[in-house]
Amino acid sequence: MKVILKQDVKSLGQAGQVVEVSDGYARNFLLPRSLATEATKGSLADLQQQNVAKAKRAAEARAEAEELARRLVETAVTVRVKAGESGKLFGAVTNQQIAEAIKAATGIAVDRHKIELTEPVKALGGYAVPVRLGKDLVARVNVTVAAL
Repeated sequence: MKVILKQDVKSLGQAGQVVEVSDGYARNFLLPRSLATEATKGSLADLQQQNVAKAKRAAEARAEAEELARRLVETAVTVRVKAGESGKLFGAVTNQQIAEAIKAATGIAVDRHKIELTEPVKALGGYAVPVRLGKDLVARVNVTVAAL
């Protein structure tokens, strides 16, 4: 019997997949627990429409993220902090400070968790800070750390 999985099932597959299982397994386990529905012509057509809509939403989100990445790459951001005479900072520049500086410079709100600093910024100067905008899309924002 062919069924469409509603939820991820460990030994069968992921939600939305069409799989072939034995009749007893489908009737006695998958269907009563609402883990799957029987794959009829109508349900397969609905699944196909859902997949098309999902792909369209993903493409729109990707295009939006690429536009955001383009705008961020073109932007130079300055963060002003207290620093000693040797150029060392009193503390470090945080993701939150960088996110606030990006918002002040561009008006684009970036979640601080998407800013991926490999090491803390503890000195004055320029840095290319990666901002993760999608699964495989990273924009590098030019951040200049200057003294007050």
